[in-house]
Order: sequence, then C-alpha cells, then structure tokens
Amino acid sequence: MKKIISRRDFALGAAAGALAISGHGGRARAALPPLKIGVLLPRSGFQALIGQGCQRGFDVAVKVVRDMGVEVELINADTESKPEVARTQAERLIRDGAQIVSGAFDSGQTAAAAQVCEQHGVPFVINIGADPAITEQGYKFVFRNFPTSIMLGSGSLRRMGELFTATHTAPKTAVLMIINDTFGQGFQKGLNALLPKAGLPFHIVDTISYDPQARDLSVEVAQAKAAKADLHLAVTRLNDGILMIREMVKQRYEPMGVISPGAPGFYERQFVKVLGKYADYNFSINAWMDPRQDLTKVLETAFYKEFPDQSFDLNIGFSFEAVMIAADAYKRAGSSRPEALIEALRATDIAKRVMVGGPIRFNEKGQNVDTGMAVLQIRGGKPTVVLPEANAETTPIFPVPGWSQRS
Repeated sequence: MKKIISRRDFALGAAAGALAISGHGGRARAALPPLKIGVLLPRSGFQALIGQGCQRGFDVAVKVVRDMGVEVELINADTESKPEVARTQAERLIRDGAQIVSGAFDSGQTAAAAQVCEQHGVPFVINIGADPAITEQGYKFVFRNFPTSIMLGSGSLRRMGELFTATHTAPKTAVLMIINDTFGQGFQKGLNALLPKAGLPFHIVDTISYDPQARDLSVEVAQAKAAKADLHLAVTRLNDGILMIREMVKQRYEPMGVISPGAPGFYERQFVKVLGKYADYNFSINAWMDPRQDLTKVLETAFYKEFPDQSFDLNIGFSFEAVMIAADAYKRAGSSRPEALIEALRATDIAKRVMVGGPIRFNEKGQNVDTGMAVLQIRGGKPTVVLPEANAETTPIFPVPGWSQRS
C-alpha cells in the first residue's frame, strides 16, 4: 500500500534535509545538549515593533531547527533601542551562559554587541545590521549573513534599473529623504559612491536627512515636494516611514512612485496596517524570502501556525537563518567550545536557505557576500515580490496610481 505523505511530514522532511545543507560529512555523534543562543534585540524603545518581530523569527526557528535535529535554547535580552544598553546586555548574556550571541537589528546596537563578543571570544552571528564597518574591524568572532549597506545600495540600484526596464519608464530626477542614524549615514555614503556608476536615468536633485525619531516631517516633505522630482527615494525606519507617507498624502505630493532602496519600514506589517490603502503600490527593494524555495514554505507554515496574525517578513527570515547558521555550526562542531564553533562557522556552506541568493558562506571578514535582493511592491496590503522575474509572484506597476485613486 502506498503511504500518503501529509503536509506536516513533507515540511519536517524538507526541514530535516536542510541541516545537511553544509555538505560536511562525518560520523554520527551522540545527542548534543541544547545550544544556548543569546538573543539581543530592541524589544522596547522606538524600534520595539521591529525587535519584537525579529523575536518571533527566533522563536519559530527553535522549533524548525529542532525538527532538523538540533536543540536550541534562547536567552533573551532587550537593548531598549540604545547602543549603550546593547553593550551591557551583551555582557549579561555572556555571563548567563550564552554560547553564541545573535542580534541586534540596528547597526549601532549591533556594533556595540560585536565589540563585546570579540572581547570575550564568544561567536556573534548577526541577524540584521548593515553598517559595513562592523565586518571591517578585523574581528575573528563576528559573522554576518545580512548584506552591508553598500551591498544593499548596489543591489537596490541594480534592481531599480530592472524595474524601469520592465515598466518601460525613465524618471529623470529624484529626491532622497534619508534617516541620519548609523545605518542612514553609511547608506548615503555608499549611494553617493555608487549612483554615478549605476547607469540609471535619474539624478538626485535634493537630499533631505532627518532624525528617525522625529514626530513631524511636514517641513521635510514640503521640501521634497518643492524639488518637483519624478521619483521619491526614502531610506527610513518604520515609524518615520509612516509619518512620511501620511505627510505626502496630506500635502498631495505625488511623484511617479516612492521607492525604499534597501531600508526597513515599508514592508513592515504596522506600515501596511496603519496606512491602509496608502501603503499600496509603494516599493521596497530589499533582501527578502524566496517564495519558490521549499525551506521558505516550511518556515512560513510553521510561522503562521504559531503567529497567525503577524507579518512574515525579512525580520523573520534573517532571524531564522541566524539560528540555522548557529545550529548547523554546532552540529558539525559537535561541541560548544568557542574555538570549535568558530572553526565550524568559518566553514559554513548552506545551499538550502530561505532568503533570495546563493549559498550562505562567510569570507575572511565574516561577511556573506551572496545574499540577493528582490523588488517588493505592496499589493492588496501584502509585500509582494515583483522582480527578479525568476522569483516574482506578479508584475510591477509603475508609475503608481495617485493617492486619491487607491481603493
């Protein structure tokens, strides 16, 4: 009699195959005790919503990697959205027995934690944090799967060109609104260097920087509108991204489209929930989950089973991959000794992954240079992959409908 394979059996089978990702063989080992991962995130403060989203990714990862054959125990800590708190909390996680530390979403907080982990000789696997300087310090214990801001910038510009080609458009001018924090400053530096060589049809006529904790962006949006540019580029966080779009609607500022090139905010559940129809058609070009990968489907199924009312986004994907990287290294090392974990992390080679891109491998600086980018457009209240075509769920719409034409 033919055995009927259930959806859960398929999911667990796909997950179990994923930790054979590295291709490193070896003799069967005795069951390992749980790997203790210290998770450092902004669970309170102005970045709390995103930090809490990342936490859900870590939580569901524990269950998925358990099905892969590795037990993981999380030790959680709150950065309060402050780099100085991230430093002290990283110290606490290590005192409390964390064998690997992961986090911390924000580049400034991540940089502070990286220094602590390097000083204590504890591996640090970054889930999200884009400042290029983090992996330019000569650190031996720091590993980053997330793209640097330069990678995000170059990938975004390349995908932006593909968007214009796919929609037969050629905006001539653009205005850039950009946050002035660590991430924004690094991003702007990279953008200034990359844009002249990108071969795009537009040039930036005005750059407007602002504090991501601003409560009012009316002056900045008015300045952007006055530039009369074809395209609005927005490098934001979540809360200020919402403020920006609200003010654009209020001031009836309607460029050909709003594109967030490599920044957080526009793909967040709260962005869509708060803005409603005004969230639709906005673009975010970012590292994202590949909807056609089996492991993505496994993770998505497990995530919505646990969190049916939450958003499955890159915060989930990269937080999951951070745990998967740590679990894979631990399984191959067969030990939680820092030296063994570091050696295993350096040899990481994970082909079956969740995010768009090639295998997860780290260069001599501890950076994965093979994570790709996708063009997302909010469609019907959902971040939807529209490019590249090989990963797309639908086709892009650009120029976008005016604010009053959205239903």
